[in-house]
Amino acid sequence: MQFFGGSEISPSPPLPTASGNNGHMMYVFNRNGICLLYREWNRPLHTLNAHQDHKLMFGLLFSLKSLTAKMDPTSVDKGNLGVPQLPGQGCSFHSFRTNTYKLSFMESPSGIKIILVTHPRTGDLRESLKYIYNLYVEYVVKNPLYTPGTLIRCDLLDSTLDQPSENGVFDGSAGACRI
Repeated sequence: MQFFGGSEISPSPPLPTASGNNGHMMYVFNRNGICLLYREWNRPLHTLNAHQDHKLMFGLLFSLKSLTAKMDPTSVDKGNLGVPQLPGQGCSFHSFRTNTYKLSFMESPSGIKIILVTHPRTGDLRESLKYIYNLYVEYVVKNPLYTPGTLIRCDLLDSTLDQPSENGVFDGSAGACRI
């Protein structure tokens, strides 16, 4: 199996670290597909350059959102496959799991997309994603020096994201974030 192209991955995922850090990567995209923030904690392989990786991840999200909307059994109007939808419109997905990783996803009403790639045995991370979004709002959106749509460079956000990852924010065991 390949993880976004490149080298092969062993069929068994890396074991969680002793500190409970199950988070491999985190992406924050705006509604236009621009990666505003990318973080790595213990990514097993580096197979692509960052730009290719970001494009593939956003394309995967776009395709999965479109597919889930098209397959929605509660909606009569399915729309066309591949047509962008507004945040919160139609059916959506929260996560999927493979034998080597779990991808958890949240989209805000403003179109900000937060993605966590974690160990496959990680539990539900919806509360963790909300916590990360709240950090984004507090440290980035409310910062008068930040220009919307530009890369996020915030030491306080970085240090806060690193702190919880060492204390089990990404383990999903309680379904909530712990600091």
